[in-house]
Amino acid sequence: MIPLTLAQIAQIVGGEFSGDGAALVTKEPFFDSRKPVRGGLFLALKGEHVDGHDFVSEAIEAGAIAAITNRNVGGDYNTVIVKDVLQAINSLAAYVRRELVDLKVIGITGSQGKTTTKDITRHVLSLVGPTIAPEQSFNNDLGAPLTLLKANQETRFCILEMGARHTGDIARLVQMAKPDIGVVLVVGSAHIGEFGSREKIAETKSEIVSNLTERAVAILGSYDEFTPEMSKKTVAQVLRFGENNSCQVRASDVEIREGRAHFDLVTPAGREPVALRLVGRHQVPNALAAAAIATALNVPIDRIATGLSTAEVASKWRMEISEIGSVLLINDSYNANPESMRAALETLRYFAQERGGSAWAFLGKMHELGSNSESDHRGIVDYARKIEIDNVIAINAPEYGIGASNSDSESPVKHLYSFEEALQMSAEIAPGDVILVKGSRAEGLEKFCEMLKESL
Repeated sequence: MIPLTLAQIAQIVGGEFSGDGAALVTKEPFFDSRKPVRGGLFLALKGEHVDGHDFVSEAIEAGAIAAITNRNVGGDYNTVIVKDVLQAINSLAAYVRRELVDLKVIGITGSQGKTTTKDITRHVLSLVGPTIAPEQSFNNDLGAPLTLLKANQETRFCILEMGARHTGDIARLVQMAKPDIGVVLVVGSAHIGEFGSREKIAETKSEIVSNLTERAVAILGSYDEFTPEMSKKTVAQVLRFGENNSCQVRASDVEIREGRAHFDLVTPAGREPVALRLVGRHQVPNALAAAAIATALNVPIDRIATGLSTAEVASKWRMEISEIGSVLLINDSYNANPESMRAALETLRYFAQERGGSAWAFLGKMHELGSNSESDHRGIVDYARKIEIDNVIAINAPEYGIGASNSDSESPVKHLYSFEEALQMSAEIAPGDVILVKGSRAEGLEKFCEMLKESL
């Protein structure tokens, strides 16, 4: 963060300060007093179960210069009192963004792939200059400004994930961060239970490009019917990525080797070979989005190809590969929707075919699908059957339909109702087999992965 005095911060956020107005805040804000930032600014946020105002003294004693609160907390502390702490931090981030005129801000949205694309882009841009990005899926009205506030005069690139639960969420983030580049990866069915339709999801995702200025670049994927049409909603320059010849940034001659994609990256600057370390055919669009971002920022194509070929996903539980003896375990338990579930099953099939073993899919429920939940879960069963996944085990997820114990003897699904019950299946797993564990975050399947590692 750029250095600001307590008095300056109070003026920027429209609050009243108490204490030493000349006290200098030099580090970014934080909201967890258990993870203090020395020299930073503590945010006294009130949640459902915990009120940050109760931890102001703890945070300041741990090294925070001051706290932003919405009431007097007593004691001789440096504080800025505001009506709304969350709004205050957004105002502060907007100010810092205006001050850092040379900073290039990239906003990324999409129904899936945001976090992986962010990780790849951070790696590629870090080869060029100082780059910051959220550590995980920190993509809302709190996460985006906190990430931006990590930037200072030395930071060259800032990558922001922009998620949405409601129409208008992304527009607010764009207005705060003023991205130089806005990216829409794909419109899928994630959160369709909240938005009601893919059309409504597309409308919300398009806010990232419709709020760009003429000097910005809108980067659009070509993997669904909605995203390319967003070019009509922006005054920014448009750059498309995908796997067809109409895309300025594209992948040609894609091959899968050991579960990883190899392709030629083609941009207006030329053609370079890429060999991804990331697992799965579905990583190609994420890599191309990162390549398009770097292309828009005038990074040389050879540097882009090198970055793509050396990038690894930093975020937890996303296609993590573990070799346990002669068994391969794919932990993709961070989240799930129909599109990412099919992609993970396809990756499982690739690995099983190459290793000559059986494919095991331990699946949890996919959340937030609304009225489509039953059909989407059954669709995954149909897809698993189509690509010949040997064993599909649904853990406490009856939504996947008829199990092997029922009348449909052709169904590949076996229904189990606890991690312990599913763990008993590990006795049937043979050398050379490949295991996928995937479900929505709320299912907690990362715990089952750890149990599997111990039992195999």
